[in-house]
Amino acid sequence: MNGSRTAIYRKVIALAIVVGALPFLNNAGAHAEESRWLDDYSQPVGLTYGVSQVVQSAYLWRGLNVGALNTQIDANIGYGGLYLDMWWSLGATNWQFTAFQPEVDFSLGFNRWGLNVFLLYIHNFNCGFFDFGQHPGQGGNALELDVRYTVSSKLPLSILWATRLTAHDGYLNAAGDTIRAYSSYLELSYTHRFKNGYSLYAAFGLTPWKSLYTHYEGDFAIQNIELRLRKDWDVAPRCGLMLQGQLAVNPAAPIDVINTNITFGVYLK
Repeated sequence: MNGSRTAIYRKVIALAIVVGALPFLNNAGAHAEESRWLDDYSQPVGLTYGVSQVVQSAYLWRGLNVGALNTQIDANIGYGGLYLDMWWSLGATNWQFTAFQPEVDFSLGFNRWGLNVFLLYIHNFNCGFFDFGQHPGQGGNALELDVRYTVSSKLPLSILWATRLTAHDGYLNAAGDTIRAYSSYLELSYTHRFKNGYSLYAAFGLTPWKSLYTHYEGDFAIQNIELRLRKDWDVAPRCGLMLQGQLAVNPAAPIDVINTNITFGVYLK
């Protein structure tokens, strides 16, 4: 079993190296700059901003079914690659509407040359805003480090690594001590854009060790196999509408193995 897990780790590392090396596979010679279609990242100029709001039939996140009907609002501002993002979610935890779970996330990051590195603060309103205590189980506040690399707009292949750094992320051992899990998630994704505003997103995600994604049971697990079909409409030079269908399969889930979601949204970019 350990040998099999080691082989999987090696394949994942090799895949990450291949994805990271793609932009440097350019033709040599006097016209090399003209052929470098992989690293076509645009340089952020001046102030950037964006706002969006969506309504979803389900809250699906990294293979987990987090809640039912919800609305989510996102606002971001940036300059020269540095950015600050604030994301709100308010929705029911189930379709009986017996409980509601508000959440607000703040991201501070840097996005240039296809590399997006950011600190993510998650607040679920079931404890004090600055409570970073270590507790077993899920919920509360969390601080996470995320690193995403995308090859280019012409080859939109991305690899994401996300790790919880502190707060509510742990489990009890046989002695009753809290063990920090450093819950981590690795995802490879690809977005293909068709004509007329259609796009197809596919993702494959896993957790490499015991983590919140498997409710601290087991070890390595394939966590998320996901497809999203999206349609966008431009209604103004910087404003648009979107409609998206989502199918997510979580082989590691004891229940809710297959989940679906419909999203409608409006955005200003």
